[in-house]
Amino acid sequence: MLTVDFGRLGIRPGDRVLDLGAGPGRHAAECYRRGARVVALDLGLADLTQASATFAAMRAAGEAAEGGAAAAVLADALAVPFPDETFDVVIAAEVLEHIVADAAVVRELVRVLRPDGTLVVTVPRWWPERICWALSERYHTVEGGHVRIYRRGALAGMIRTAGLRPSARHHAHALHSPYWWLKCLFGVDNERAAIPRHYHRFLVYDIMRRPRWTRTVERMLDPVLGKSLVLYFTKSAAPRNFTKPAASRNFTKPAASGG
Repeated sequence: MLTVDFGRLGIRPGDRVLDLGAGPGRHAAECYRRGARVVALDLGLADLTQASATFAAMRAAGEAAEGGAAAAVLADALAVPFPDETFDVVIAAEVLEHIVADAAVVRELVRVLRPDGTLVVTVPRWWPERICWALSERYHTVEGGHVRIYRRGALAGMIRTAGLRPSARHHAHALHSPYWWLKCLFGVDNERAAIPRHYHRFLVYDIMRRPRWTRTVERMLDPVLGKSLVLYFTKSAAPRNFTKPAASRNFTKPAASGG
């Protein structure tokens, strides 16, 4: 399930891409499929092991475009282990809401992005997320859970302050908002509740089969009901100096958090 619109990114074979907070590598795998030289970076060893297995399977099946490369790197988002201006594209999908020092992470992302490069950030949209928080304290208080709810203007302002200019935005995953409301209503740890369980089966069907009717419905609902906010930014060609912040261990991505 991809949150980022790859049509907007325009990734070409040979482009250098960082997928920060990659988890099991869903966006990194799509970059690899398109021939990018992608790094999946995360602090979750189990997720990175899964990402590495996915990359190996893609290589074996010939699913990666010629010239592409993929690697999984265990590292902290507050101390990205790459030199300045390394990457053509940086992806941070459903990551910043987990990190206390979000502005420091944004500075790191800007630091490793080349001039004229693209940063895409996705976070839970304010009002669907606010309903989740209202329905369930457990939803956001689990270890490594969501530490804030973003409003678009505040998030975009923070990234502009770090030196980028906005280029596009949209919303995604409208069909997922009701699922998380149901999970929060019936209990995020309650795997026996019939209604969210059946809705989850529907989402799996949608993700695996991608029927035209669900894709059409979701495109229509995304502007109003989309679970994720997706923002695209471009780095100015003018060089800027960024100070690399001290290392930290704030970055976590639990599956139970809804992010």
